[in-house]
Amino acid sequence: MRYASITDRLANLGSEKWAIHAEARRMKAEGQTIIELTIGEPDVPPDPTLLAEAVRTMHAGRYRYSNGRGEPSVVDALVRKYQKRRNDVTAANVLCFPGTQTALFAVMLGLVETGDAVLVGDPLYATYEGVIRSTGAERIAVPLRPENGFHMKAADLEAAITPACRVLLLNTPHNPTGAVLSAAEIAEIGAVCRKHDLWIVCDEVYEQLVFGATFASPFDNPDLAERTIVVSSISKSHAAPGFRSGWAIGPADFCTRLLSVSETMLFGGQPFIADMTAYALDNPIATAATMRQSYKARAARFAEALSLAPGLVPLPPEAGMFIVVDVSETGMSGEDFAWALLREELVAVMPGSSFGDEAEGFIRLSLTVPDAHIDEACRRITALATRSTMPKERRA
Repeated sequence: MRYASITDRLANLGSEKWAIHAEARRMKAEGQTIIELTIGEPDVPPDPTLLAEAVRTMHAGRYRYSNGRGEPSVVDALVRKYQKRRNDVTAANVLCFPGTQTALFAVMLGLVETGDAVLVGDPLYATYEGVIRSTGAERIAVPLRPENGFHMKAADLEAAITPACRVLLLNTPHNPTGAVLSAAEIAEIGAVCRKHDLWIVCDEVYEQLVFGATFASPFDNPDLAERTIVVSSISKSHAAPGFRSGWAIGPADFCTRLLSVSETMLFGGQPFIADMTAYALDNPIATAATMRQSYKARAARFAEALSLAPGLVPLPPEAGMFIVVDVSETGMSGEDFAWALLREELVAVMPGSSFGDEAEGFIRLSLTVPDAHIDEACRRITALATRSTMPKERRA
């Protein structure tokens, strides 16, 4: 039987990247006690008022068909949110989707195709390569170097550009590293994008989980407004990943063109979830502030403990719900270290290779577990590092 070429382009770019997570879940189902530090699933529930709003509007009959752009309640709330950042935003600049992932898939489908190329920082979120390759476009990596705090540099972007490039996929705050680009850095990157007439697609799902730096976005820069599309959701900001409520904000002409794509894919989401999202956007909800304080403290806890372990170099994040650790001095790759950690110490982490070539020597740890689990995980990670790390003079 014959298959469409997209199935070949996406081979090994789906759940395979989460193989360690899947194995950890299998081991847990068999009764083994695993400390799970793999995925970014908030460990606090959504605010009760959000659940109450969803239930209220559902009982009020808000479960019928929606429309392609989004329910008026949430579109209007998104206009109010983004008008605080740029006063020219209207409903024509908004498209709603079930989560950031779907928004990103549709946006990329509307911008590139076979023969085109998309620039993206490496390390990168694990699904980005699949999103790009699903369109037929090529992924071109821009190295995000540890010595630069994993911040994208305009010179590195310029060096990576080819005639086929059409889009820069930017992620700030960044997953997996937690790097947060400054307004000045974004302006320098944006100047390169203007020079080469590139779209900027910016994933800002961790916008409200910045620890100390100031959040900045190309969307807020008037010189970049005409070429910038933001994707985000309430998954991280409001601890509501299972509700699948996200959006894309971009130029009106882009949104008009993409609307038919969105309607072909989805033709709207659930109205009661839209109403809940509107409530979340319009009201002061403490969830993000609570998580921000907690994750900042947990990142420091990991960094302090693991910095004392042989062969490990933790790199504290500026935002988000992860910390990355350089394990290369143990003599092991991130992949090998992660599998050994699961099998020998019953701690599940993500190998850096799931996030690109530049993260090969790293592991990523989730900050979404209690302090007691962090302390025990650090003890076990240190034990493996101690067994694995050879004196430098004995390394090949």
